[in-house]
Amino acid sequence: MDIPGNWRKSSYSGPGDGDSCVEIARSPTRIGIRDSKDPLRATLTFPADVFTPFLEALKTHR
Repeated sequence: MDIPGNWRKSSYSGPGDGDSCVEIARSPTRIGIRDSKDPLRATLTFPADVFTPFLEALKTHR
């Protein structure tokens, strides 16, 4: 999933230097999420068709 140049910061990462930043990457079939402070650690990946329902579920459980 680690495709050079494919990772981008989430638009909800916050102001400043991005010290609480999440990065997202897309492939044709999967979506990856990682912590930009430590990109070599674990990455969550989801099939592309379940990523939006996953985000919606997070919004309802704030």
